[in-house]
Amino acid sequence: MQNNTQKKVAEPVVADVVVLPPVQVRRRASPLSGWLRHGVQRTVPAGLGIGLLLFCWQLAAINSKGFSTPLSTLDSALTLFADPFYNGGPNDMGIGWNVLASLQRVATGFGLAALVGIPLGFLIGRFTFFSNMFSPLIALLRPVSPLAWLPIGLLLFQKAEPASSWTIFICSIWPMVINTAEGVRRIPADYLNVARVLQLSEWTIMRRILFPAVVPAVLTGVRLSIGIAWLVIVAAEMLTGGLGIGFWIWNEWNNLNVENILIAIVIIGVVGLLLEQGLMLMARRFSWQDK
Repeated sequence: MQNNTQKKVAEPVVADVVVLPPVQVRRRASPLSGWLRHGVQRTVPAGLGIGLLLFCWQLAAINSKGFSTPLSTLDSALTLFADPFYNGGPNDMGIGWNVLASLQRVATGFGLAALVGIPLGFLIGRFTFFSNMFSPLIALLRPVSPLAWLPIGLLLFQKAEPASSWTIFICSIWPMVINTAEGVRRIPADYLNVARVLQLSEWTIMRRILFPAVVPAVLTGVRLSIGIAWLVIVAAEMLTGGLGIGFWIWNEWNNLNVENILIAIVIIGVVGLLLEQGLMLMARRFSWQDK
């Protein structure tokens, strides 16, 4: 008997073949290469900017009679910084002593402004009564030119030294007052509501809630104020005389020593940059983003 049952031959199954793209293995960049790349990105534009400044400086020296070239100014700087702290008498002192005298005046006026401005900013931001009381005065006095305050200081103190510090004080206090008050106003209302529920004293609220939350705003005001203080001291010393970088510039102008004036401009810029950068680092340290 013939077996009609035929074995079924299994047919091959054809499946779709998915071709995957080639795997690209990325090599992890070394920290050194990343640091070099970041350094190049920062230094090359800065170098181009300095080169453009020197080029314009050289053109100005060529087209203007009596204006010093960068090379001659560099030679004078090497001579000047060979002994920056020499002392040849009250009217003949090195550039180092003049810078230190200016920094001392800035520290005095700026320190007094911080002692008055920061607490005043807390009161203005915390209490509506003080805000309504001092806001018109701040709006009236803040736009006044710094040099307009110098005669008032001379009249009040009868001496050039306190008058310069007074001018720095009155001009650098406003950024600290305004930024501190604005920082207090931006504190979330929930913080203060919790303080009321816990029946905390006003001193405890200031110390435990307001001050930690307002530190970034305070430091922003301090950073702005130090720039204003260093800017004002140069102009004030030109008018009051004595030891200081401002009077030193004026004295060099009377001697027609243009190289030293240009050197003093660079020194003023470098010192102001260092002061501002130091306060910016402090502000980043206490900012909420770094917490």
